[in-house]
Amino acid sequence: MKRLLYILILGVVFSSCEREEGFEGPSLIDQFGDFNIVDSLQISNANIDFADGETSFFMAEFSKSVNWEIKITGGISGAVKIISGSSRIIDEENTSWDGSTTNLPMFKIEDCSVDLTVSYNINASDTIISVADSLISVASLSLTTTKVNNGLLLADFETGLDPNWNIFIQSGGNMSFNLVSNNSPQGNSYYDMGGNVDWDWLIGLTDFPAEAYGSSTFDLSDNGDKVYFNVMLNMPEGLDNPPIVLFQFREDDNSNGVFEEGLEDMYAIEIRDLAPGWRLVSLKYSDLTSLNNGAPTDPEGNGIHNPDLLNKVSVLMLAQQGGGYSQTLMDYVIFTEDQPFNP
Repeated sequence: MKRLLYILILGVVFSSCEREEGFEGPSLIDQFGDFNIVDSLQISNANIDFADGETSFFMAEFSKSVNWEIKITGGISGAVKIISGSSRIIDEENTSWDGSTTNLPMFKIEDCSVDLTVSYNINASDTIISVADSLISVASLSLTTTKVNNGLLLADFETGLDPNWNIFIQSGGNMSFNLVSNNSPQGNSYYDMGGNVDWDWLIGLTDFPAEAYGSSTFDLSDNGDKVYFNVMLNMPEGLDNPPIVLFQFREDDNSNGVFEEGLEDMYAIEIRDLAPGWRLVSLKYSDLTSLNNGAPTDPEGNGIHNPDLLNKVSVLMLAQQGGGYSQTLMDYVIFTEDQPFNP
């Protein structure tokens, strides 16, 4: 009987040990232990040449797992990159940076500040104290070049308006289709499209023909699921007449060098309800539809999305006729493949 009792007791002990080893969940140290900085913030490469393929990462170590955030801010551009996580160690695996931004604008060649903040709980005199967004380290780094963006760039407006683009502007009041060098989301300049037209919805348009880039069609994949059209847009504050931006994509389905109205595909996207401030619009080419006065309609060519047959991209600046002045700002028009543009 005693032997049986000993066996039962040993079974309970071993069972308890097994449950202890398999325990899951945050440790008491992480939840309530003291917080200390074991290794302060360090930067692997504080002078980064992104154009030469360089990257950078950040290093730090704490006495326990915490929620942390690294905020990189451009001193000239005001661009912000946020890298965050929850761990005890910060290293290359969780903080590698390729020069991209979290919020527009994009980074320039500039000096940047680096702030490291942490959030955690501590147990003081039987009271749980939550420490939120505590700034524990400040550093700096320099960008000697900006990151290289892969894709087919149609316009960044840094060297003026290409004479091979076709630009039409209605006659009317306060017409402005020009370049502005002030608070650009990329580089130093953007395209300002605005005006007031009483008799038409169209204020003006700009064509980007493939010939302006050295070929009768754009150098893109033939797979519409792999190609993305990307553009940065901004509606200035205080407009009573909101803009409508219409992008049109004309394909040369029969490969004769020109687009033939009524015989070949023209896809489009109409962008309304823009909010003030710069935003990136990214569209998969295969998601584009044919439009007639804003309503979907059947394509007039082969009905297949063929980015490799695209021979002209047009941007039309529209607004309610007679509704007063309207305006849209545009920057960095680029095609990318496999994924949307990552600024």
